[in-house]
Amino acid sequence: MMETPLLYLRTLNSERYEQVMRTHTDAELMAFFGYTQPEDLQKEKQRHAGGLTMFNKSFLFFHLIEKKSQQVIGWCGYHTWYMPHHRAEIGYTIFNAANRGKGYMGQTLPLVIQYGFEQMNLNRIEAFTSHENEVSKKLLLKNGFIQEGVLREHYQTPEGITDSVLFGLIKSDWGKAGSA
Repeated sequence: MMETPLLYLRTLNSERYEQVMRTHTDAELMAFFGYTQPEDLQKEKQRHAGGLTMFNKSFLFFHLIEKKSQQVIGWCGYHTWYMPHHRAEIGYTIFNAANRGKGYMGQTLPLVIQYGFEQMNLNRIEAFTSHENEVSKKLLLKNGFIQEGVLREHYQTPEGITDSVLFGLIKSDWGKAGSA
């Protein structure tokens, strides 16, 4: 388990995920994932039923556990991890808006990037965000990511299909000015 001054980062990989989904009650799953709404747990169960790991592709997340409350407040980690190509997409979220803007992700992202390059043998980390998400874009740039382009009509939102801004970080660039 890694930690920052404010958080513990609990690893959730495919093996641990399967074990938790098989052995925990719904109430235990809600607490484990940090969900407050039963609908969120149902979505997790649907993802599980659909299969999260396939040949040559996996994931590795870190639950963000606030030290003070011992509650899961979000996650940060890698999905769409293409192991043979040594690249993965990074994602992150803080569940409750009241916990945003407190520096949690600013402490977490550098550790998760380091873990990706050093432990997962990644060469490239990709991140996608919306044009409007200035906080996320600033966080990525601060951690050494470079804006590489825009993918048109890339993902579905409740409002409709929208574009994604693509950011990339290459291992050989990691640690240079503005990152790590």
